[in-house]
Amino acid sequence: MPVDQAGRQDRGRGFGMTVFEDRFWSSRDGLKLHFRDYHVQKHDGSGARPPIVCLHGLTRNARDFEALAERLSPRWRVICPDMRGRGDSEYARDSASYNPVQYGEDLLELLAQEQIDRFVAIGTSLGGLMTMGLATLIPERIVAAVINDVGPFLEPQGVERIKDYVGQGRSYPTWVHAARALEDNQGHAHPGQPLDFWIGRAKRLMTVSSAGRVVFDYDMKIAEPFLGYDVDDQPDLWPAWEALAGRPVLVLRGALSDLLSAATLEKMLRRLPGAEAITLENVGHAPTLDEPEAIAAIDRLLAQSA
Repeated sequence: MPVDQAGRQDRGRGFGMTVFEDRFWSSRDGLKLHFRDYHVQKHDGSGARPPIVCLHGLTRNARDFEALAERLSPRWRVICPDMRGRGDSEYARDSASYNPVQYGEDLLELLAQEQIDRFVAIGTSLGGLMTMGLATLIPERIVAAVINDVGPFLEPQGVERIKDYVGQGRSYPTWVHAARALEDNQGHAHPGQPLDFWIGRAKRLMTVSSAGRVVFDYDMKIAEPFLGYDVDDQPDLWPAWEALAGRPVLVLRGALSDLLSAATLEKMLRRLPGAEAITLENVGHAPTLDEPEAIAAIDRLLAQSA
């Protein structure tokens, strides 16, 4: 169990009139898993639209999509799960279950509980890989997909960079200290951003522990399977990418990304004609989805999915 579940701070319910519920579902191996359910606020027929399911990256959680969900929820139902070992979801008993196949099985249980037959998937990094995996299992249920800064081939330098920090278990006395540490570690991906930006990122990625320290909001054991990932023997994920054919697909790439290369993106577009790709300048891994070009592109994709 997360050490901070009884003492989480800064658990707002969104800005303005946006409302979400903290809800839960159960995995097949008995974990209590959490998701944010952002409700449609208008009674204009928008409830007939498929829900949007937002899937976060390796060390992230449901809060990663706060701004996106708040912007879209007046017109769309937005579901943001905490995958096992993150946020308000229980930690796995066996660290080997921290893998994309298990995450996909967990998501199928969530979809079954909520009786969701069709949905739009928005996946950042690991969440994008999960989206491609779901496309091989339930292609007919994915209405459209946004793949954020990841592809069927992962650049080795990006994987090694992530290995250098995942599971380190660092803690900080204040949010400003945490923000400065994030800037030191990730400043190359978001150059020139002010302190407020990094404090905002810290409050999405971290929480306050029962000891009063600011800590990363995930089970450090998620690093164990990832550290064993062999960049020289990557699985063939191209069929999973091609399983997204026949529906609107948007790929976002940070121009400074060290995980998704321009060459891989070009190959993705050749293998999936009709997909839209946007490269965001002065951004690395991964775009925040707050960038004006990203917002416009997501809106174009959703206009085809309503």
